[in-house]
Amino acid sequence: MIISPLAVLLITSSTILWLRPQILLHNSSLDVRRKPKESREECGSCSDSVSLHTRTKTITPYHNWETFSADYEEMLSKFRVFVYPIPDAFVGNESSPSARIFLPHPDPLNPKIGNYYSEHAFKLSLLRSSLVTKRPDKAHFFFMPFSINAMRNHPLVHSESSISTFVANYVSNISSEFEFWNASGGADHFFVCCHSVGREAASKHSGLHNNAVQITCSSSYFQRLYTPHKDIPLPQVWPRLDRQALNPPNQRTELIFFAGRVQNSGARQEVINLWGNDSSFSIFSGHSSMPYEEGFRRSRYCLHIKGYEVNTARVVDAIHYGCVPVLISNYYDLPFANILDWSKFSIIVNQQDIPLLKNVITSVPEQTYLDLYQNLCLVRKHFRWSTVPESYDAFHMTAYQLWLRRGVHRVAS
Repeated sequence: MIISPLAVLLITSSTILWLRPQILLHNSSLDVRRKPKESREECGSCSDSVSLHTRTKTITPYHNWETFSADYEEMLSKFRVFVYPIPDAFVGNESSPSARIFLPHPDPLNPKIGNYYSEHAFKLSLLRSSLVTKRPDKAHFFFMPFSINAMRNHPLVHSESSISTFVANYVSNISSEFEFWNASGGADHFFVCCHSVGREAASKHSGLHNNAVQITCSSSYFQRLYTPHKDIPLPQVWPRLDRQALNPPNQRTELIFFAGRVQNSGARQEVINLWGNDSSFSIFSGHSSMPYEEGFRRSRYCLHIKGYEVNTARVVDAIHYGCVPVLISNYYDLPFANILDWSKFSIIVNQQDIPLLKNVITSVPEQTYLDLYQNLCLVRKHFRWSTVPESYDAFHMTAYQLWLRRGVHRVAS
């Protein structure tokens, strides 16, 4: 296996997911200054109540902005991806009903897509980007463009078992029709899936599971087919393009907000049992008297508590609406954690520390909260999907994770 020094620097910087919040809240060991232009433009649009001069001395949401931005620019100029064509053996032609498994979604902003939006948004962004090459000999990675969401809505391929069979057959097909898979054992190949149905997609092809890169929303260490540092966490985002102004801190009248079903979640049940009747918490386990989006707009902190799955769209919902995420979920591989220092724009709480939750949040100093909020403003762009890819958006941040893995995983000949 070949690993570049830069890849080591960035890949090994991933966040420790379950450290107690007392450590995470006061971690100021990384004194990295952003370019002034970036600080002014992003922070100025969020809240003028925070002193940029004070906060930019020691607070940044990036592990190392200068290293990241320089390597990011190199990625834009050099990184190339080859997209496999639709296989005739599966669909025949693009007018076939099965072609939609491989083609871009015609209406990716349809609310019915829900939790699977990021899967479609990535494919659309890639195809519209400058990273695609038609010359496989120039490619660093090969994209297998099947859609798990399209399969789950297909009359013949909708169960988890059928999906994994379809995917295994597809990989066998491209490995016999093209030479690229066999050249690396699939180590320079990747696919994208989001939400629960896709978690077993690679289960019937060992090479796909062991070698190929899975870009997935289900980035939990408890997912048996998820391999940290090989696979890539994908932000789970609901369809939206709105970029409305955020409520500043002085207009956030609620302290803590959570709305969601218990869903066999011991952690959620414990939070409800302990804090459901506490006036400091706006917690709704069933029908909410406060509109969901309004809860994020009005609140300072928004809880992300593991439900049936560790991944939900609530984390990005909180980021989108400017509500500082409070992450209560052990062993969750956070998106872009080798680039972003999550402790600088969120609070991470071990599940065993749920009884301390109120004390952890209420003991956060006002200036620390303002720093968290302003850093949240800075990182919002990294969790957005765009109709046309934009610099440093969710697509480019995810592509950058692939760039770091180029040549890292090699199969011995």
